[in-house]
Amino acid sequence: MTNSMFELTEKQKKELSDIFGRGVNFKDKERHFYTHDVGALPSLVKKMVGKTKPAAIVKVKDEAKAVELVNFARKYKIPIVPRAGASSGYGGIIPTKGGIIADVTPMRKIIDIDKDNLKVTVGAGAVWYDLESKLNEEGLAVQAVPSSALSATVGGWLAQNGVGYGSYEYGWSQDTMESARVVLPNGEVKDFSGNELDKIIGTMGTTGIITQVTLKLRKYEKNAAISAGFPDASSMKKAIKKVGEKKIPIWAISFLNPQWADMKNKSPYKTHYGETVEEHRPELPHSYICNFAYPQSRDVSGLEDIIREAGGVILPQEIADHETQEWFRSMKVKRLGPSFIPAEVVVPVDKIDTMFTEIGKKIGLPVLVEGMVTKGDEAIMLCFMPHSERSFKYNLAFPLALSIVKIAEENGGRIYASGLYFAQQADKVYKKRLPLIQELKKQTDPDDIMNPETLTGKTMLKTGLSFARAFEPMARMVGNMSGVGDQEFKEEKKIPGDIISHAYTCAQCGYCVNECDQYYGRGWESQSPRGKWFFIKEYLAGKMPLDQEQVDTFLACTTCEMCDHNCQLDLPIERSWMTLRENFVQKRGMMTIPPFEIMAQSLDKERNIWANYRVDRDKWLPDDIRAKIKDKAEIAYFAGCTASFVEKDVAEGTVRLLDEAGIDFAYLGDKEACCGIPMLVAGKWDVFERILKMNIANMQKLGAKTVVTSCPACLLMWRTIYPQWAEKLGMDFDIEAKHYSEVLLDKLDVLKPKFKVPINKTIAWHDSCHLGRAGAGVYEPPRELLKAIPGVTFKEMEHNREKALCCGSVVTLIDEPKVASKIGNTRLQEAVDQDADIMAALCPCCLVQFRVAARDNNVDMKVEDLAALAARSLGYDIPETTTDALVAWATFEKMIELMEPENMTEMMVELLPDMIGAMPSYMQAMMKTVKYVPGMDVLMKPMMPIMMPMLMPSIMPKVMPKMLKAVEKRVPMPDYMLEQMPDLMPAAMGNLLPNMLPQLIPLLTPKMIEYIKTN
Repeated sequence: MTNSMFELTEKQKKELSDIFGRGVNFKDKERHFYTHDVGALPSLVKKMVGKTKPAAIVKVKDEAKAVELVNFARKYKIPIVPRAGASSGYGGIIPTKGGIIADVTPMRKIIDIDKDNLKVTVGAGAVWYDLESKLNEEGLAVQAVPSSALSATVGGWLAQNGVGYGSYEYGWSQDTMESARVVLPNGEVKDFSGNELDKIIGTMGTTGIITQVTLKLRKYEKNAAISAGFPDASSMKKAIKKVGEKKIPIWAISFLNPQWADMKNKSPYKTHYGETVEEHRPELPHSYICNFAYPQSRDVSGLEDIIREAGGVILPQEIADHETQEWFRSMKVKRLGPSFIPAEVVVPVDKIDTMFTEIGKKIGLPVLVEGMVTKGDEAIMLCFMPHSERSFKYNLAFPLALSIVKIAEENGGRIYASGLYFAQQADKVYKKRLPLIQELKKQTDPDDIMNPETLTGKTMLKTGLSFARAFEPMARMVGNMSGVGDQEFKEEKKIPGDIISHAYTCAQCGYCVNECDQYYGRGWESQSPRGKWFFIKEYLAGKMPLDQEQVDTFLACTTCEMCDHNCQLDLPIERSWMTLRENFVQKRGMMTIPPFEIMAQSLDKERNIWANYRVDRDKWLPDDIRAKIKDKAEIAYFAGCTASFVEKDVAEGTVRLLDEAGIDFAYLGDKEACCGIPMLVAGKWDVFERILKMNIANMQKLGAKTVVTSCPACLLMWRTIYPQWAEKLGMDFDIEAKHYSEVLLDKLDVLKPKFKVPINKTIAWHDSCHLGRAGAGVYEPPRELLKAIPGVTFKEMEHNREKALCCGSVVTLIDEPKVASKIGNTRLQEAVDQDADIMAALCPCCLVQFRVAARDNNVDMKVEDLAALAARSLGYDIPETTTDALVAWATFEKMIELMEPENMTEMMVELLPDMIGAMPSYMQAMMKTVKYVPGMDVLMKPMMPIMMPMLMPSIMPKVMPKMLKAVEKRVPMPDYMLEQMPDLMPAAMGNLLPNMLPQLIPLLTPKMIEYIKTN
């Protein structure tokens, strides 16, 4: 039998690293993020499950790597737990014996689309929603899709087996699958098709690693829907049964009980920067609601008569449309939870009304029910009881899930799926397939390395559940008295109460994962929003420390808000991370991303982030435009730092366009300061406040009523953040903000005749996050301006408008340039896929990032600014600034590299003679004893973490001249920056070193001891 393996040997780690390279992770903290699925288990049940931390996580990118992994694991009898979207809650991916988590999500390619035979072959990690979107473009569609389509994978649904939208016509997931390719536990690769699929369907990775799946397809057609309200479950059941008897060609039938409908009505609205987002949400009636969906060309005449004859009423079309739009966002009701006790059962359609009646009689807590009807007259009922996992009563109420299962069994039903938690029900779930599965397992996995205990169960857990089932009436009585009222979350461990509430509300569904640039840039769960919410819960429970590494995961977020867009609960994720930035850096005194400290000093001194002189801020301005600028005007142009000092084509192009459009404007010139967003995301809110006050005061002196920006981040500040802060600080603020593309949209009739130089290029358009999804929602004005330029062949990229991918700047670029390069390249490749000559953007920071990413990834793609392109078409000679951007970035790149602990240590070793010479005489004497007194070097090691923080404040001023020389040697700097370093570096290092020393001391101490012994 396989061994429990919670730590690998060094030999095994090396061997696994040789196979997977950077695609393997042994970090203790990272492994903690892979100990759970979406289910929130009670504390007592967690103890029965036992230790669940894997020994390693690997990214399985292809079938060959899956084979190598299996062979490695078989050699050492190490468990393997295949994991994809982790969007189920039955314990199918819980590593109860540790071992290796095999993350198969990288295998997500569409391998082949067979239009003639209506089939598609995809990697097992393909996400359903993405697959369906791409198939729709080809005029095709999947037959059925899970309700968790935004995170669930094709292989995961095969491994779990289930019902989704479309199952009324096509059946369970297994019925929509033609074949699957699996790496078996013995290392063999086998294709399963036809009846052979019975051996692997729903086995949750216990029979092998699924690498690809062939699905049956249908022709794509938009769906129509009719929603009906019923006074009771009996009338709803009657309608559903009659639809089947009359053979009405329905594709999907889903339903809600009145409690769920009420919760949907009460769910909070989405917010954006703290403001409620206006959305039309029709009020659902307090009734049983059934939704009938079908391809719009089908004749469903008779459906409405069936509904009325059964006692139902046809609901307004806006309800039907809204309910189908919300198909994949049903867990929004969890905002009112914050936790759910789940019970998912399969029952005959004929027993739907009895189920509701019995649940109402026997279960004392509110039960929300969402159901789907599948081919063959079965209904899947997803039952959720709102509760709080933080309450001890959660332990007492949790057995009510077993009571619902028992009610289902008494009515000819069963548990929806097996898995670790319901292994005892495997015979009822798999029925006649169970012996086939067991035989395959016996033949190919005699040592039980593949996901052990998932199908057979864990002894203590089985015993506990058996006890609960045996005493179900008593457990039900206790559970019915174990409800909780409204939950109030207060600040704990300095984490604000609203953020704690969001952490427990998070459904862990994974919708925020795949398109999070921090996740696909680094590849690990800790970087995803889901992982961060999980961390907060574990931190509050005392199971994970809040250290600098974890703080960095929050700081590195680019604030692109893709997570907010995808979150089915509409949690304010980015706003929560922004609050935590200040919490960690300013309130707790933890370290921000190091280069931000230099930026902060430059901002306070010269009002820009590039360590340039403020007197040079307006040197980009053409002389003829300078002569036209008004001393005071209602419209003022705000250039921003990067457009003023680096990407000057952005600023010059913008003012040329404004001038040609006949717009008079003022400009702050060298009185303009950075908009402050770098300090906001750095957590240095005190610096941000100073900058904000300065900019508002100076702009008001110009008499400006409208600020026009070229930088989307500057627009976000002036349009949204400045007004909010001004109100908080009691400041007058009567300025609106617009992007230049918005202003010029009304002037295109003036500009179009003036465009005289054709571009004659194919141009792919990039939507900057802070102009679109994470900002003002501006999408069409820049497109209209670009399309107005003669000779332009306009191309949309795969992800566009609110779904546009982030460039990876600014925060990730400053934190980890290699990760930012990967993120940027992901977006660049979308332009390459469009055969574009140019990727156009309008954000100065996006331009820097893409130009750097194109260089680092050897991508032959010109990256140009929209305003510069348009101004060139007007006949102006706007310089191309790619070289300027790369040169300016080179300094920061080297500075970031220097700030890495290993490189900082190497520099401090060079400074050791000066550091020791700067110490008090008694310390120097003690240092000398290390050379002459045996054992002093051993005593010195534990003393250094205590001594160095005490000594550094007095040492640093004395060694700063030498440190500046050492920095100069390692970081190529322009003269203006070099001249300022004596002013900028001391304060920056004073802020950084207290937090960096814990990282540096373990590296520096042995080198210091070696130096003392040899000198």
